[in-house]
Amino acid sequence: MQIVSINAAQPATVEFNGDTVPTGIFKVPVQGKVPVTRYGIQGDTIVDQNVHGGLDQAIYLYHLEDYQWWSEQLGKPLTPGLFGENLTLSGLADITLVIGDRLTIGTVELEITAPRTPCFKLAARMGDSGFAKKFAQAQRPGAYARVIHEGELQVGDNITLWQTAEDFASVVEVFVEWHKKDRSVEVLKRALASPIAIVHREKLQQWHDESIK
Repeated sequence: MQIVSINAAQPATVEFNGDTVPTGIFKVPVQGKVPVTRYGIQGDTIVDQNVHGGLDQAIYLYHLEDYQWWSEQLGKPLTPGLFGENLTLSGLADITLVIGDRLTIGTVELEITAPRTPCFKLAARMGDSGFAKKFAQAQRPGAYARVIHEGELQVGDNITLWQTAEDFASVVEVFVEWHKKDRSVEVLKRALASPIAIVHREKLQQWHDESIK
């Protein structure tokens, strides 16, 4: 497992419902050693920290293997950063990431906190108004992570995965529940027991409480 690409964005805008909306989704690869703070990749643009970014969603990870799948589905080559991820990683194809898993990359340590949930900005980035729905159906969300230890990263750095021993919900399980109407109380409980991102926790707690009434 290693880093294939480190991606960051300058401020940009997209059109939505007739308005011009700021975004940091247009990420492109950056070179050399890149500092990582508790708030993410130094120099990256994060606009709406209620949805992306903040301490609980400081780094967004997407897998090279998922890029290859999407490339086949869309019939065209795709370049790292297209999905708005900070780190494009290889070698995770057969690994199911769980909330609470940790990744050590050099001096940086990350903790998996949540799946990415698609929005109109992803659709705008892909040039397809229906892409958010396609992304949800594909169940290949990538993962957000909080930064446990700050440091520096560079392309080619190897990754060590430390899987949690707890029976927490996986990233994909949370993603599936997020898009269901008939939700599983058991999965919601396992997600709420985990160190999940606060934005996700609030919504999952609401669904859990509604389900047991």
